[in-house]
Amino acid sequence: MKKPRLLLIAGGRSPEHPVSLASAEGVLKASPFPTELAVIAMDGRWLLGSAALAALEAGEAANGAHPFPPPIEWSAYDVVFPLLHGRWGEDGTIQGFFEMLGVPYVGAGVAASAVAMDKDLTKRVLNDSGLNVVPWVAVRRGEDPLLPFDPPYFVKPANTGSSVGIVRVERMLDLDRALLEAFKYDKKVVIEQALDEVRELEVGVLGNDRLEASVVGEIAYEEGFYDYEKKYTPGAVRLDIPAALDPGTQETLQELALRAARAIGVEGMARVDFFMTPEGEIFVNELNTIPGFTPTSMFPKLWAATNLAYPALIERLVELARSR
Repeated sequence: MKKPRLLLIAGGRSPEHPVSLASAEGVLKASPFPTELAVIAMDGRWLLGSAALAALEAGEAANGAHPFPPPIEWSAYDVVFPLLHGRWGEDGTIQGFFEMLGVPYVGAGVAASAVAMDKDLTKRVLNDSGLNVVPWVAVRRGEDPLLPFDPPYFVKPANTGSSVGIVRVERMLDLDRALLEAFKYDKKVVIEQALDEVRELEVGVLGNDRLEASVVGEIAYEEGFYDYEKKYTPGAVRLDIPAALDPGTQETLQELALRAARAIGVEGMARVDFFMTPEGEIFVNELNTIPGFTPTSMFPKLWAATNLAYPALIERLVELARSR
């Protein structure tokens, strides 16, 4: 049987551009299928063929050669794999383009991608679905925030990933500075109550109509919070997979991950992130519909610990895209 032909799309205009290229490098090396690469440069133009591979090797692409839509023969590919983290890639934008083309693609559809990208909308949907979320307030530029909780809290752009633009606020006096930073990245900001001494736990989800959950993993680090530097500095954090949990708590987290993914409407894949207090109270933090995908990223490692190795995970995602 002829193997499906795969097109990876990486890079993108978001601050997570280098992370996306690192994810694509991992998939290119491990893919069990004939796989080609297209890179979206930071200016929104596209690089194809050898120019895309050169951008991957360089770790970034500031300028592209082809305006949108790029000169790609989409019908030549059986599946498109968008490895675009953050806005203009993980938020339903490019998924809508693939829908218009009628091209099978890996990952969640337009609506689920858009909702999961927006931290405010995610919390609203999860909260309405009976899932426990950390108290929050959404603020748009020019509005005065009315906070029902005291510091400390986190100020976050509503539509970024990888902790870009997030500031922890210890005193009300520092709120304006934190808002200025967050509004650099989005017109809507989430102010979220800080939970101290929580465990950060994550579960991978795979499937279309029928979803399944991976083992639970835990992110451990010494101090501060899980910011961009910690996420992408080797050795800054420790990934404990599986997490040291009693069987009942692991099963609870897996079931909550499935409930959260169903509430958002996830298809293909997602990583569901949780906080757990010392008293055992669990909060759903967020869903990532295109999680980090390097061989050492949490999502592939969760599935490797659930007996689905990296190349097999890629194969499964391609199968899910084609069956949908």
